[in-house]
Amino acid sequence: MNQRLYFLLPDQENTLGVINELAEHGFDARQMHALAGKCLSTDGLPGSNNMLRSDLARRLEFWGWRSNPALFFIAALALVMILFMNAGQWMLLPLGLMIATFLLGERFTHLPNAHLNEFADALKHGELLLMVDVSSEQANEPEHSVQDRRTPKP
Repeated sequence: MNQRLYFLLPDQENTLGVINELAEHGFDARQMHALAGKCLSTDGLPGSNNMLRSDLARRLEFWGWRSNPALFFIAALALVMILFMNAGQWMLLPLGLMIATFLLGERFTHLPNAHLNEFADALKHGELLLMVDVSSEQANEPEHSVQDRRTPKP
């Protein structure tokens, strides 16, 4: 399973340092995406495409949260109508749909998720957001690398 790690960095120099350090550890530039506020440039940094900037996950979650209960309610109405029409086996269809929407809701409410709007204030204040796509096995390496870089040396 893949993960996306988010790092807020104070300036372009520190961001380049982290990117170079991650590249030394074997991470590819295609796994990294830098995002800056409107007033900053990301020249020399791995860019982010429109899909990353638009926060597709937030929109999908928004519509999923609204459509799931609506679909459940419609299936419940269909079930009641089928029961009154005494249609027998047809009641399994809305019942199955109701169970599926319930289980999907249960499954996807426990996924960890970060949205770009959580970083909006930091981006407005001139910080850079570095997003790193890694597998679950690699997730600790970038975190330790960035944490070591932030910790002042005695």
